[in-house]
Amino acid sequence: MKTKTLLLFILCAVAAPLTLAQSIDLGRGEIPITVPDDYDAEVPTPLIVALHGYTGSGAGTDRYMGLSAIADDYDFLLATPNGRREPEGDANPYWNASVACCNFYSVETDDVGYIKSIIDEMKSRYNVDPMRVYLIGHSNGGFMTYRMAREHSDTVAAIASLAGANDAGPGDEPSSPVHILQIHGTADATILYRGGEIRENRYTGALSSVRRWAEYNGCDPQGRGREQRDLDASLPGYETGVLKYNVGCEAGGSAELWTISAGAHSPVLSDTYGAQVVEWLYAHPKRNASFAD
Repeated sequence: MKTKTLLLFILCAVAAPLTLAQSIDLGRGEIPITVPDDYDAEVPTPLIVALHGYTGSGAGTDRYMGLSAIADDYDFLLATPNGRREPEGDANPYWNASVACCNFYSVETDDVGYIKSIIDEMKSRYNVDPMRVYLIGHSNGGFMTYRMAREHSDTVAAIASLAGANDAGPGDEPSSPVHILQIHGTADATILYRGGEIRENRYTGALSSVRRWAEYNGCDPQGRGREQRDLDASLPGYETGVLKYNVGCEAGGSAELWTISAGAHSPVLSDTYGAQVVEWLYAHPKRNASFAD
């Protein structure tokens, strides 16, 4: 009996690192990982990397958007890394996403390489579906999702940016189509809906960001209004309008804007916000003949 019990313990210990790992460390601290309960190493599984805003944290963004809470329902892997801390002042965490946001101390920080290494490490440990690698970001994290989409368009299937911006310059066009979702409140006083400046550095507005990506993806420049959504629990009714650029696009690319009327920089997210975003991501895989886009 003791021998049998010991054998079972050894077998469980060997299996644990694959299915029960809760963090990885790539030299910049532990990165929390969520693995769905019914993860099957034989089945390709979507991966979501969630990027926090300036001064935030990966764990905080996860709680805010309710992502790990629905990982079992939607069967996705989730990584929630933290950015580097500033060398001075309050040592706020940040992502080196663009000139405007938010590397305020001009530190040489390769966050593009770091986030790509997270994706690669997850692929080495788990059976990640290469057609469904997604990024979600808030504010500074939203800026960072756009940069990842531009510089690793061959890897990223789709991004969802809440209150971020496509802060790109000439020559930053992606090499492959990527599906883009921008979510933005018209009353955002931090990252202005129509664009603005941070420390005299310009950033683009929500509509301009989406139109730029519609152009990158070869979409018809005429956007089409669609359904209303409920994303902000503090506002009455279906306060969010949807504008889609999904006609004539190259395979694997589209662009969409969800405008929260009177929405703030950090809206009071509805109970279904996380599910709505994940369902949108799932509907937008990388280009592949086996998926309906």
